[in-house]
Amino acid sequence: MQHRLSWPVSGLALFGALVAFQVHAQSDAQVYDNAIEQAARVCPGHSAERTRPGIRAVGVGALRVLAQRRVTMCPDRRLDAATPVVWYGQAGVFAWNPEVKEAVALVASKVDAMTRKDEFPAETLVWKADGSEARGVTVPMFERRPRPAGG
Repeated sequence: MQHRLSWPVSGLALFGALVAFQVHAQSDAQVYDNAIEQAARVCPGHSAERTRPGIRAVGVGALRVLAQRRVTMCPDRRLDAATPVVWYGQAGVFAWNPEVKEAVALVASKVDAMTRKDEFPAETLVWKADGSEARGVTVPMFERRPRPAGG
């Protein structure tokens, strides 16, 4: 008895394989540039000065995993100094406060840990400046940058 995959399922698998191939075929510099471009499209608080240090702190291998999973890294000055790093699971966004000294290294370590385990929970996770998880705190909701009219 033969089993055939239906066109939508096999087409989806092929699309996923092509995306994975494209991500791995890019140079390291291109991976970093693409992550910054993605932040420019998605993050309301994006500016090159705020975004670049956080993204450049992450290893290229972890950035490749984020690209495959369509996860974006966003600077967010609304996050306070006590809880400067957030994983918005529903939105697929890592956010950090670029004005908090510890936040860049902290977001890089959290990205590294999650990509190594390949675990991206759906809930929102918040970390204190010392790296410990913050529970029962309120953080600003992530809101994607509005798309330009006609875009």
